Amino acid sequence: MNSKRVATIWCEGCSGCHMSFLDMDERLVDLIKKGMELSASPLTDLKVPPFETDIGIIEGSVATDTQEEEVKIMRERCKIIIAIGDCAVFGGIPTMRNKFKLQELYNRVYNEAETNQNKEIPNEEISKLLEKVKPVNEVIDVDYYIPGCPPTPDAIYEVLSKLLEGKEPELKGKLLSYE
Repeated sequence: MNSKRVATIWCEGCSGCHMSFLDMDERLVDLIKKGMELSASPLTDLKVPPFETDIGIIEGSVATDTQEEEVKIMRERCKIIIAIGDCAVFGGIPTMRNKFKLQELYNRVYNEAETNQNKEIPNEEISKLLEKVKPVNEVIDVDYYIPGCPPTPDAIYEVLSKLLEGKEPELKGKLLSYE
């Protein structure tokens, strides 16, 4: 059996797409039998694959310089990229911050927030916010999209199952959901 390495990362989002991934339950075993090898993932604490990978799954929109770099690394190292969930596909809820200038956000969070007693803007060890939050395809080329907030485990299974079989996945009907 030819195994295929699968890596996942999540950027700016809630991790709900990874929860849907786990909600495939026993079908995860089926995907493993079909050759899926989960090689790097927040679930395994290995953030980006340190080696060439067959399928890369990206959850969340791109909001920081670190996320932008991780997404680019995924594109370099993965033969196929899947944007999963509305944040990765369209930008999602995190893009609501695009209505504000960065300085306004920093000021509110670090100078005006009642809970911040230090009143300090983060140092260089903290990822820098990008001017605008972006969907993944505004940073790299994406091969497949699985929309939904979060996408259903059925949709995720369908796409991964077809790719592992060497077939072209197609989401339609109930599998293509924007809820």
